Order: sequence, then structure tokens, then C-alpha cells
Amino acid sequence: MLVPAENTEGSLTEEQKQIIVGCLLGDGTMRIKTNALLEINHSVEQKELVDWLYASLKQFVGTEPKVRKGNGKRIAYRFTTRSLPIFTSLYYQFFPQGKKKLPIKITLSPLVLAVWFMDDGSKSRTSIYLNTQQFSLEEQELLRRMLYEQWGIETTLNKDKIYSRIRIRVSSIEKFVVLIKPYLLPQFYYKLPS
Repeated sequence: MLVPAENTEGSLTEEQKQIIVGCLLGDGTMRIKTNALLEINHSVEQKELVDWLYASLKQFVGTEPKVRKGNGKRIAYRFTTRSLPIFTSLYYQFFPQGKKKLPIKITLSPLVLAVWFMDDGSKSRTSIYLNTQQFSLEEQELLRRMLYEQWGIETTLNKDKIYSRIRIRVSSIEKFVVLIKPYLLPQFYYKLPS
């Protein structure tokens, strides 16, 4: 597992950029006024992930993660970065018209994949899913192509209620796990098929 890098406020390290891209492929979101900010918001059950993300980005955050009541019985655990120019270009890549959209070209490094999986991955007895329901079918096909072209990982689209999500083919699960496991927090091993 990587140790969060120290950094000045003026730029993001390559590791921090990869962490943010992994978050944005999952549930991470951004907002903008003059400059953009990143919001990380999960259920309190994912506290370890939120704390790790905070430690990775804390020089850009004004306030530590906080517990907050959500809709219904959901208890959220969240933080936001400050609005800074370093987030603005990422905002325009992922939110070109204010709505999340997959950039045409991104590198799915093992760290990006691990953060994405911890953030928004799940499993069944023998399968791994990347919950991509927020993306259009065209964007999901692009992600499938990226996974295959960059890592040889074969996927299908799996229907989840009325939306589709990416399912990693059984023949590619071992390859996927080998890529992400060095970056997974141990608390997320439960998401890996047995």
C-alpha cells in the first residue's frame, strides 16, 4: 500500500492525481465557483477509505472528515477539499457541462483501479463488478475498451435493475486482483471473490 505523499499546496503529485481519478470513476464528485473542489462522501462503514483519502489529500483540505446524517437512516462520513486552481482542470475533464462525464482518454493505473474498486466495486460469489451505472452505455463501453487495451482485462456489461455496470470476466479476475491488491486497504479485501 502506498503511503500518502507530502506535497506543497501548489500542485498535485502523480499519486494524488491517480487517487482523484479513481474517486471520480466511483462516487467522488466536484463542484466549482471560481475554482473547483473535490467532495468525498461515503457511508460511515467506509470510514477507513475516507480517512485514507483525507490523509492523501489533507494539505488541500480545511476540515477533517465529519460524520453527517444523510437521507433516511444513512450516516455519511465526508470531507471536501478547498476550492483551488489545481482541481479546476480535473473538474473540466470530468464535468465539462457540470454533469459527470468520462474523459475520452485516461490512464487506468493500478492505483486508479484500486481506488475505483474500493470506492465503487462489489462482488458476488465468483464475480467482480465496477458500479458504473452513473455513466452512459457509451461511456461504459469506453471504460471496457480501456480496461482491455491497457491491461488485457476482459469485461461484460451486467444488468443491475434498470442500469448496466461493468462485470469483470472470471478469466480476468486474477489479473485484476494482482494489479490492485498492492494498493488495497486490507479492510477492503472482503470485496475480493474467495
